[in-house]
Amino acid sequence: MELIINDHRKIHAIQEEFTKLFPFLHLEFFLKPHDMNGPSPKKEMLNNTKTLGECRTVHSKGGMSIAPGMSVAGLEELFRDRYGLFVQVMRRSGDHWLETTATDHWTLAQQNAQGEIMSKPVVREKENEDLDPPR
Repeated sequence: MELIINDHRKIHAIQEEFTKLFPFLHLEFFLKPHDMNGPSPKKEMLNNTKTLGECRTVHSKGGMSIAPGMSVAGLEELFRDRYGLFVQVMRRSGDHWLETTATDHWTLAQQNAQGEIMSKPVVREKENEDLDPPR
């Protein structure tokens, strides 16, 4: 996948393209970078209607290749170093989005697969009365 980065693109457009490739992952953009293996403060989350130009420190433009085998940490580092954008990958778990800080070394494919597993409804097995007949 190739993301086009320039000052005129909106955050939500980048989020939508990313989620098309990884439906159980989501990108959030922040005012500042998070600490290593630490969470990003919600109060620093950027509104997704902002343009990239409004919220980044490096104003270079270009294409950014994202592959399933790329680690979460690698993706976040690429956004930061090349474009001055501070992103956090979130993984779906049921109806919630969890930060992947403890598993930043996982690939995007691994994160997405785990999100799919964690988002499936729990199926409880019906008790089978035939296995233990009444006495």
